[in-house]
Amino acid sequence: MKSELREQIYTVIAAIPPGRVTTYGRIATMTEATTPRLVARALRELPAGHELPWFRVITASRRLADHSGAREQRQRLMDEGVAFDARGRVPLDRLWP
Repeated sequence: MKSELREQIYTVIAAIPPGRVTTYGRIATMTEATTPRLVARALRELPAGHELPWFRVITASRRLADHSGAREQRQRLMDEGVAFDARGRVPLDRLWP
């Protein structure tokens, strides 16, 4: 992945406000020539010790992706006031932008 594209993705993620979430697909549409999968790849490649709010990125179905950090992601979102419905979805009013 080109470093310029990675930086575009990280810039969008950094802009997600606390208590809000966005999807891999929405980030992809805000960057040049990318896909939701490339957004996920960029997140997997985050260096240790980074401060990006990676946990604010969810799937198009408004659920958490199935990954090793999902439990931490859920807790961090809940700490910011993000609720989940009985099916594990984030309410539409929490989507950004």
